Amino acid sequence: MNHLTWALATAAVFSGNARANTVPQFAERDASASAQSPPFYPSPWMNPKATDWESAYEQAKAFVSQMTLMEKVNLTTGVGWEGEQCVGNVGAVPRLGLKSLCMQDSPVGVRDADFVSVFTSGQTVAATFDRQLLYARGLAMGQEHRGKGVTVQLGPVAGPLGRAPEGGRNWEGFSPDPVLTGVSMAETIRGIQDAGVIACAKHLIGNEQEHFRQAPEAVGYGYNITESVSSNIDDKTMHELYLWPFADAVRAGVGSVMCSYNQVNNSYACQNSKLLNGYLKGELGFQGMVMSDWAAQHAGVSSALAGLDMAMPGDTSFNSGFAFWGPNLTLSVINGTLPEWRIDDMAMRIMAAFFKVGNKIGEQVTTNFASWTTDTYGPVHYAAGKGYQKINEHVDVRAGHGTLIREIAAKGTVLLKNTNKALPLNKPRFLAVIGDDAGSNPAGPNGCSDRGCNNGTLGMAWGSGSANFPYLVTPDAALQAKALSDGSVYQSILANNQLDATKALVSQDGVTAVVFVNADSGEGYISVDGNEGDRNNLTLWRNGDNLIKKVSSWCNNTIVVIHSTGAVIVDKWYSSPNVTAILWAGIPGQESGNSITDVLYGKVNPAARTPFTWGNSRESYGTDLLYKPNGDIPQVDFTEGSFIDYRHFDQANTSLAYEFGYGLSYTTFSYSNLHVTKKRAAVYQPTTGKTITAPTIAKTKPSTNLNDYIFPDAKFPYIWQYIYPYFNTTSSGKEASQDPYYGEPNSAYLPENATNGCAQPLHAAGDKVAPGGNSALYDVLYTVTAQVKNTGSVTGDEVPQLYVSLGGPGDPPKVLRGFDRLRDLAPGQTGTFEVNLTRRDLSNWDTASQNWVISDCPKTIYVGPSSRKLPLKATLA
Repeated sequence: MNHLTWALATAAVFSGNARANTVPQFAERDASASAQSPPFYPSPWMNPKATDWESAYEQAKAFVSQMTLMEKVNLTTGVGWEGEQCVGNVGAVPRLGLKSLCMQDSPVGVRDADFVSVFTSGQTVAATFDRQLLYARGLAMGQEHRGKGVTVQLGPVAGPLGRAPEGGRNWEGFSPDPVLTGVSMAETIRGIQDAGVIACAKHLIGNEQEHFRQAPEAVGYGYNITESVSSNIDDKTMHELYLWPFADAVRAGVGSVMCSYNQVNNSYACQNSKLLNGYLKGELGFQGMVMSDWAAQHAGVSSALAGLDMAMPGDTSFNSGFAFWGPNLTLSVINGTLPEWRIDDMAMRIMAAFFKVGNKIGEQVTTNFASWTTDTYGPVHYAAGKGYQKINEHVDVRAGHGTLIREIAAKGTVLLKNTNKALPLNKPRFLAVIGDDAGSNPAGPNGCSDRGCNNGTLGMAWGSGSANFPYLVTPDAALQAKALSDGSVYQSILANNQLDATKALVSQDGVTAVVFVNADSGEGYISVDGNEGDRNNLTLWRNGDNLIKKVSSWCNNTIVVIHSTGAVIVDKWYSSPNVTAILWAGIPGQESGNSITDVLYGKVNPAARTPFTWGNSRESYGTDLLYKPNGDIPQVDFTEGSFIDYRHFDQANTSLAYEFGYGLSYTTFSYSNLHVTKKRAAVYQPTTGKTITAPTIAKTKPSTNLNDYIFPDAKFPYIWQYIYPYFNTTSSGKEASQDPYYGEPNSAYLPENATNGCAQPLHAAGDKVAPGGNSALYDVLYTVTAQVKNTGSVTGDEVPQLYVSLGGPGDPPKVLRGFDRLRDLAPGQTGTFEVNLTRRDLSNWDTASQNWVISDCPKTIYVGPSSRKLPLKATLA
């Protein structure tokens, strides 16, 4: 079924600037697959008393109350792909002083701009297990986005969570563990928004593979499908795994959430009422705006009623000139299909997010770059070639962030193996560096569009999550500089296929060989070496495994450095006695060479922990991606439930190479004195009561005279492909709607309760005022402390972790519930590890009561340096 045949409000097929067509067809999807998403209506409206949103609500109300219907439509509808300077813009409200809002990637830096920084990937900063660094990275990225005139930074990422290690965009997120990802999301969001930029938590939800995420993209690769893949997730798994970090994002006050390309239980995420209205806005009490991923909107009014607030980039497909919203949305309000309170709420949520981060009308930073060209002068409306002016100011926003990036990349490097004290290096007599991954891309660090290649060292993976390198310090350059300053002999062979020359080099007496290898991935619109976003396998690229085996057979002191977007299979060489050290350096960003040099030479004592599990085979993970469609509408059933990554390995009692949370140091630590203190907490009470009635924000009712919505030729010229809220003629609105009930509410076509503006029951697991769920979930039930002592001879950091066994027959053996990074413990010094365990930490989701409950099963806590090394244990009373 083509999506245009079942959308409520489709793009019109006639020309002109009023492309309005409302064809009410409101089935939520009746696919052959059994998974279905139940309807949830109406879309919850903002709560004027929501914690930390009160002032933003009042400012938004004062602003939106002055807006006309056309201005509200302009604010909620993107102007179209390449319509203005950012990857996404919505129309301005010049009458009230509001400039166009700018939405811009990415999770590692300002995409498509110059004089910006490239930060480490989410995975790499997650490996630090350091809240301070997570916040600092978010703040620095937010500062750079604000300096460029960006309103919404499209990150951070909790979807994909990392269900399968082959997932192409796992590197943009943090970890397959929901707690580590949740903390990472919250700290990053606080940093971004403290800089005055709206953070966007994405992609909601189940966006766990690139294959088939968009039907047109998949068809372009030759697959025969008609709709995007459906991620079929049960309610319990949704709450205990995939929704968990989004709850942390909402609790942290995130201003926007992006819905994903895929379907969830056979309903597109961006018009899935259960997902947006039920989970996000209802249960979690999200007060900000929901925006679509780019071209993830598949319908008009139905998506608005299902909870979508902003359509990105505005056109139905890139540069089509057609829109599901724009004039369609205008018409839908006029004819009563979309209630006025809903368009008001959409505008309110956008403006509340705008005000919440400290923005003020008249003080917006003007967008000073163009996503489509680095030329100083060019068309501001790039698709149409109109509005020639200065579009790039080339503002340098880096502000010395390279130092922070270097620190994070070094502190996010995981030492996986270190035998015979191979590391740290101490003025080695002869240092040989081997591999493609140590050198530079012959075409330059930005030589491949959106980093869509794997040439030279892997400082950043590919896709919309990329940014332009201001520079890229290669490992070869940094290590050579260090070796020369030490007086070492230094030689490098920056290729994986020069085996004869490599053998001759590393076979020499006294050589320390450092082999650099990688594995890349990215977003699905780019295919690299046959990898359509997702990795085809878990082996190293460019015969990296063979290179390691060869070098280690010739040199008995071989050190391996891996740059990758996730785990790789190391079982063929990691246990070799000649492989004396292994480091995972993730996706390090622009300071790659400097950061790995800092670790190799001991300037930084490693303490990072792997944020995912390293299995001994692809099959050992228990999950995989769907690489060949299993129907016209591909179906991926998440039958493993919450048993992904270490949870699966523990449940299956499977051997592995390196467990989740594992990492070595140049010193050693001991754990002792576990102590548990029970706290007094009130009995958990399900939330009761009702919301307020949908508020009337507008001061006047919108006109129903179509003449009032005609394109105002006298005011400004029509720009080709630009999405406007106007009709081009009155007949284009009335006749093209194909609506026999034109001018009357279309109740016959609407889901039950979809337009009901009466007070609605509050969700039992939600809260009257606090975003993030029932506030009692965050009551502290126990405080756990333990002592961690540096028993070695070098000052270092340690990352203690706390796991909980919830005790139920369907529960994982243990789940992460707390961690910390104890900094700069000197030899002999003892630090205190402390975790507050909340009610949420000890609860399961109960599908019957639709609430969190603490089961009667025994609860056990474990503390130690990794998920499989937990020397301390206690039972909770």
